[in-house]
Amino acid sequence: MSKLSLDLYPDYLAHIKQLSGLAVPFQTDTTLQFHPSYTKTFGSSLTPHLTPGDRHFTIFEEHSIDPQQLSAALLAAVRNTSIELIEHTSLRVASETSHGIHLDTSNGRFKAGRLVYTLGAWSFAPVTPRKGQMLLVALPPSLPLREVIRTPEIYIVPRTQGPRAGNALIGATVEDVGFDTATHPEDLAHLRALATQLLPPLADESLCPTVDQWAGLRPATPDHLPLLGPLPEAPNQFLATGHYRNGILLAPATAHVMAQLLSDESLSVDLTSFSPTRISSNEKIAQPYRYSPTEP
Repeated sequence: MSKLSLDLYPDYLAHIKQLSGLAVPFQTDTTLQFHPSYTKTFGSSLTPHLTPGDRHFTIFEEHSIDPQQLSAALLAAVRNTSIELIEHTSLRVASETSHGIHLDTSNGRFKAGRLVYTLGAWSFAPVTPRKGQMLLVALPPSLPLREVIRTPEIYIVPRTQGPRAGNALIGATVEDVGFDTATHPEDLAHLRALATQLLPPLADESLCPTVDQWAGLRPATPDHLPLLGPLPEAPNQFLATGHYRNGILLAPATAHVMAQLLSDESLSVDLTSFSPTRISSNEKIAQPYRYSPTEP
């Protein structure tokens, strides 16, 4: 899935731009990745302010984008198509019968041939939310960071283009606290301290002030793999959720394979590892629908 998504990304972004008129640029093209088994590192000229200590980094050629730019462009792209977008509407129940799927919503009743649940962290069990606190800090001209720096504990992601250019994202916690999205000064201070170990100028908050802070909710499954495919006993209802920390990475591939599923086409990748049927009986999917195969 990751390889497919990476291959699809250039055309994916080009198509979004064609529909929306909004470009989603790559913010970075290089990542410095720590791993304990690495024995080589890079020249200090790449990121001269980095103080790796006893850590060894290697260089990956990979891109990053700003999810805020992507979400705005996607919404504009949808609005410029014939797709009917019904916003601020909650689904109360979906009843699948031999005559289709009947949707009871807060905005009336609808009928569909097929239904895809893309509820993220608000999906039904076994998907659960995993909170991630993060902060955005300003970077001074003396710290021209253009590479992602990533260790198992922290990532520092510069924003180089768009409205948040000149800032860097520092994240993120991983918390099992339900749907709480509050931020806490002590957690954010810990994130900054971890980042400061790698980039000491970040310690000076007058030089690198906090621009923003927030917490998001990642949709996690027990094995941290997405759920992609039809629901058990409801072949016309599908899941596309549970992407955990890889939602942006897997967005093009998810859209691609779900379109293939809905169109009864051959799949570009084997979805066995992502099938909802892999969930054990102890983690059975809490199905939010009523299924009556002969009900009119």
